[in-house]
Amino acid sequence: MQTLDQAVLEAALGWLAAADRRVWLCTIVAGTGSAPRPPGTLLACDSAGGQIGSLSGGCIEDDLLERLREGRLPDTAAVVEYGVSAEENERLGLPCGGRLQVLVQPLGPDRDGAWLRAALSAMAERRCLLREVSVGANHTDWRPAEHFAPLAWDGDVLRQTFGPRQRMLLVGAGQLSQTLAELALAMDYEVLVTDPREHVRAQWAGPEVPLLGGMPDDVIRAEASDAHSLVITLTHDPRIDDMALMEALTGAAWYVGALGSRRTTEKRLERLRQLGLSETQLSALHAPVGLDIGSKTPMEIAVAILAELVRLRRRPA
Repeated sequence: MQTLDQAVLEAALGWLAAADRRVWLCTIVAGTGSAPRPPGTLLACDSAGGQIGSLSGGCIEDDLLERLREGRLPDTAAVVEYGVSAEENERLGLPCGGRLQVLVQPLGPDRDGAWLRAALSAMAERRCLLREVSVGANHTDWRPAEHFAPLAWDGDVLRQTFGPRQRMLLVGAGQLSQTLAELALAMDYEVLVTDPREHVRAQWAGPEVPLLGGMPDDVIRAEASDAHSLVITLTHDPRIDDMALMEALTGAAWYVGALGSRRTTEKRLERLRQLGLSETQLSALHAPVGLDIGSKTPMEIAVAILAELVRLRRRPA
């Protein structure tokens, strides 16, 4: 399943192949107040009326298409600002005080086809690529990036990292995994579930995701061993969870979490110490998993886990 970024870039590349079409890529480069979409959000449109992606959920997209029909989209990269007045906020449906700066970049097959193909290849291969747009020069450079980085915009140069979809591996196929998988899919995570217990996998009633058997350490090594992966253990069975955590905490996954009370967590940490994990490795464990919001039900716990992930991913580097 593609991310939205992949879908937008793939559509733009396909439209560029049509000789009779002009194509624009629109990127939110800055937002203040209650902006409806974060910086980095993409939309592509073409002269035939095609559109994919969303910048506001409606009215900004309509304004861009109106500009397109009237021939008012720029011929070189330019920034369009929305929400500069209360009247415009009301017309565009922006929340009170919300302002967006949108980089509107015309694309050309010779000028931009190469970086679009490179970005799509990187995301498909779970690598990162940096796109650097110089507005004044109307030029795009690109190069590999080791890590994902937040969008940077200085008023003339845009630096945006494209990377693979975040892969969430859930250890345990119980009710909480089913609830967490459903919410995570809605938030555009790629979700895999592993459980060595065949009878538990057979009772899975959650969304359609890969259900993997085998030992959890082997599954983590094969499926969740890069810096774009998360591992969360949910079985309450130390024989399964500890094996998974030993592999995850010594690998490259950017987030490792474990379900359990504080007392259970203390016992788990002591077992992992006895198995040879260092204090540095143990310090990377998020346990009890999720934000402390007093959650009790599977839905509440799932919300707490995803809230913690949002906070960590949005935190400035």
